[in-house]
Amino acid sequence: MTRMDEMASWGIVETASRIAAGEVSAEEVARATLARIEASNERLGAFVDVTAGELLEGARAVDQRRARGEAAGKLAGVPLGIKDALCTRGVTTTCGSKVLRHRGEPWRPPYDATAVARLKGEGALLAGKCNMDEFAMGSSTENSAYFPSKNPVDPSRTPGGSSGGSAVAVAGRMTPGALGSDTGGSVRQPAAYTGCVGVKPTHGRVSRFGLVAYASSLDVVGPMASDVRGAARLLDVIAGHDPRDSTSLEAPVPSHEEACGRGVRGLRVGVPEEYFAAGLAPEVAASVREAIGALEAQGAEVRPVQLPHTRHAVATYYVLATAEASSNLSRFDGVRFGLRVEPPGADLASMYGATRNEGFGPEVRRRILLGTYVLSHGYYEAYYLKAQQVRTLIRRDFLEVFSSVDLVATPTAPTAAFRLGEQIDDPLTMYLNDIYTLPASLAGLPALSVPVRPAPAAGATPALPVGLQLIGPALGEPVLFAAAAAVEAAGLR
Repeated sequence: MTRMDEMASWGIVETASRIAAGEVSAEEVARATLARIEASNERLGAFVDVTAGELLEGARAVDQRRARGEAAGKLAGVPLGIKDALCTRGVTTTCGSKVLRHRGEPWRPPYDATAVARLKGEGALLAGKCNMDEFAMGSSTENSAYFPSKNPVDPSRTPGGSSGGSAVAVAGRMTPGALGSDTGGSVRQPAAYTGCVGVKPTHGRVSRFGLVAYASSLDVVGPMASDVRGAARLLDVIAGHDPRDSTSLEAPVPSHEEACGRGVRGLRVGVPEEYFAAGLAPEVAASVREAIGALEAQGAEVRPVQLPHTRHAVATYYVLATAEASSNLSRFDGVRFGLRVEPPGADLASMYGATRNEGFGPEVRRRILLGTYVLSHGYYEAYYLKAQQVRTLIRRDFLEVFSSVDLVATPTAPTAAFRLGEQIDDPLTMYLNDIYTLPASLAGLPALSVPVRPAPAAGATPALPVGLQLIGPALGEPVLFAAAAAVEAAGLR
């Protein structure tokens, strides 16, 4: 094994520990990271912008501070990928869209998102911006305005979406961790498809300041990592109250990394029958049930539970999320920033239409139209108001279940990764990939996907990754990390 291969196998915690101990310099890690990105990115499409200069400059600064004996942060010298929906000061931020480009130049924000600033405050280094479905609208990263990302396990298959580039960066061993955003499963589903760990925190646990909004009542910034403890450390750093986000929760942040060593003896695990119904691939069900059995073997108590309104989650989500998107994306009008298309002699309304028609891709336009429709006069009560009522019922289902169990265990996705191009022209089938991740999003609850035994699939060599989804009560992230670490320790991957 070469030195570069050895470093590629290190997770976030090991990378930070080895740099802090002086076993390797941050610059050596940074150069190895850039070499891996150069070797793989053109083939896999993880990054839309690689910040080589910033990465090397930051690594040298970490080494200089260590040489002076200064205290190192929790992530000192660790290179990370950042989803292109998160603002990064002076660095390209386009949300995978053409609409945030002006005269051919991408938008470069004058500030960092809070989550990014907190990572930098602990010494993390920006390796680059990760590819994504345009404005986080998609489940395969094929809706990117640039290029599709490809699954490192089988490049003919999707890595999932919308945080597909972040997942590829981690699963492809380009960086040991990354940030994504999760609105209806956009961290968890790609984590499951690529075999890494992805976390959707409780809504409000991580600041949304600097995350370009898709659906504000659902959007959450979440970590992705090659192992459970690495994801926990990332969440430890980015979680916490932020007065610049009105939805940010004022609650103390426990150590999620410490929770990874708790074990699961006595933990009550609910398994909802609704998640194991028609549509779930048998090989995925077998892997997930094996992982649940591993929790039981380590002392957890497994019991069946019911979440009866799960069947309404997809319809509810695609009313509420599109309604919020139609409002949030109205700011991209060609007037204040980004793309501006002015046909000769056009009035203001024509300029708006021309700009949005050229700047937005077909999936974004579809969702804006759906959202505008459900909010329009005569349809608001029939669709939007009704969807809010069903969302309340979904939330009540979880509240009732958590009166008798500590967490819920389900598949993350109904199948393993599908082939690129297979569903791009069938939006309804594409939407169903998120059927198991949407309920926790609608309820605002924390959820985590951890890899379990890969599943054989027709024509797939090797077997494809499968994710176990763990859902907890509000602010219940520590119990999820305890259970995920136990699954990881069972050695099912």
